[in-house]
Amino acid sequence: MTLEIITSDSLAPMRHGFFTRRGGASSGVFAGLNCGTGSSDQREIVSINRSRVADAMEVPIERLVSVHQVHSAAVRDVTGPLDEPRPKADAMVTHTPGIALGVLTADCQPVLFADTEAQVIGAAHAGWRGALDGVLEATVDAMIAMGARREGIAAVIGPSISQRAYEVGEEFLETFLAEDPQYARFFVTGNEGRYHFDLPGFGLHRLRSAGIKAEWTRHCTYSDSTRFYSYRRATHAREADYGRLIAAIRI
Repeated sequence: MTLEIITSDSLAPMRHGFFTRRGGASSGVFAGLNCGTGSSDQREIVSINRSRVADAMEVPIERLVSVHQVHSAAVRDVTGPLDEPRPKADAMVTHTPGIALGVLTADCQPVLFADTEAQVIGAAHAGWRGALDGVLEATVDAMIAMGARREGIAAVIGPSISQRAYEVGEEFLETFLAEDPQYARFFVTGNEGRYHFDLPGFGLHRLRSAGIKAEWTRHCTYSDSTRFYSYRRATHAREADYGRLIAAIRI
């Protein structure tokens, strides 16, 4: 099956893509393009999937670079392949041609950045914790330190869990309100004391407040099992594990 790659004109002409699960070699609960080396999928199958992504990005597999994601605001400057064990971080930036930055998600926000004039790119994994702690702004700051201009940076949020599918408890809400009471607008009341959180809406707010042109592709990972992996959907279905989607960008 052919790979399915979601792109945005905002990042052109940088080669980039939010890859769906279609076109991969994995089977079972991982069926499709599972690129998560941290999953319990067969390592050789994950390597095949990542090789297909590298081919689509037109880079050797060792130049499809990922970090050990830990839901932090840490950003890594990348100039070449990273040694094992991979550094712990949740975003990367580079101005080196031929390096593809790849982040893994399964409901969290994959965010790709580009200043096409300055030839600086970035990629971030932004779940609620990382977004609240500032990983998106940290990525922008790291790009600017590399020569990008704030007004020249475009950011695109890829497939993420939508507000309709993201039910949370009161403690979750209180964590955000303690940071800023205005964050209440990213929550709507659900059933039995529960709330629904707008993760991509929050990401767009943080990016735009930082002076960045930003958009969301408007794909919900939870709601479309044929195209996307979802941690929350797998949890609700009591599945033993789940696949990871990849988003990548290169100069």
